[in-house]
Amino acid sequence: MITRRTFIKSFGAMTAAGLGMATYGVVIEPGFLLNTTAYAFTPPNWTPGLKLRAAVIADPHVVEPWFPLTRWRSVINAVNALEPDIIFMLGDYVSGLKFRSGTVPIGETAKIAGLLRAKLGVYSINGNHDWWGDKNAQRTRQGPPEAQRAFEDNGIPVLSNRALRLNKDGIPFWVTGTDSLVAFRGRNMLVGMADLDGTLAQVTDAAPIIHLAHEPDMFANMPSHVSLTLSGHTHGGQIRIAGYAPYIPSAYGRKYTYGHIIEDGCHLIVSGGLGVSDLPIRFGAPPEINLLELG
Repeated sequence: MITRRTFIKSFGAMTAAGLGMATYGVVIEPGFLLNTTAYAFTPPNWTPGLKLRAAVIADPHVVEPWFPLTRWRSVINAVNALEPDIIFMLGDYVSGLKFRSGTVPIGETAKIAGLLRAKLGVYSINGNHDWWGDKNAQRTRQGPPEAQRAFEDNGIPVLSNRALRLNKDGIPFWVTGTDSLVAFRGRNMLVGMADLDGTLAQVTDAAPIIHLAHEPDMFANMPSHVSLTLSGHTHGGQIRIAGYAPYIPSAYGRKYTYGHIIEDGCHLIVSGGLGVSDLPIRFGAPPEINLLELG
């Protein structure tokens, strides 16, 4: 029989454990941890001799107090310390969290992002929250969103359905980017701004293609000649218990939750991202920068 003393001790232990887990998920993991997750491989359709060191950051959702500008600046410094050849930013700089102590102007977020340095440049795309957070864009159903203008004003090209041809050591490659699949919210519907076919039609030769798509669902329709797709959006599940994520914002369930995914010979990397969405908690899915050694 459980005595009153035993019950009180057990209840106290469970309460302490619960508070400890809550503190970890709300404060420690999202606010203090920052992993560098590295991948080294040669993508398909890759030119021999092309060596590319790329840093990837996604989904900061800059907002007080959960991801303040001080935290954002520390991420930027950590990325620069990796000395990448090129930097890819995968969107969702704006936060939709209702539980906040303050809103960070997107111009301030973009200004700090402008401190990023890479020999071949820094390239970004829009995330769905960058559209959702722009009331005027939602009202008019037109862009570009304020986040895109802010980043471009700070010298960072935003590849909204655009393709760029770059060179590393005289070897060409393409960076292409599509806009969000769920840019506009309406009554019982979501409308996208992505134009994959139109974007890839801008590619004029057989050089390797790295494609930036905020939502990994884009990968399901990715042509086989694209060497590598980079996505964020899922936050790696944001809450993972024993590797299981209860909720993933994807039409494909948990298929494209996180990590290096190979499907029919095509390669996708889904970043775990940096910030939080919906709930101010990360548990079992630490914030991360990705470092890619390609070729």
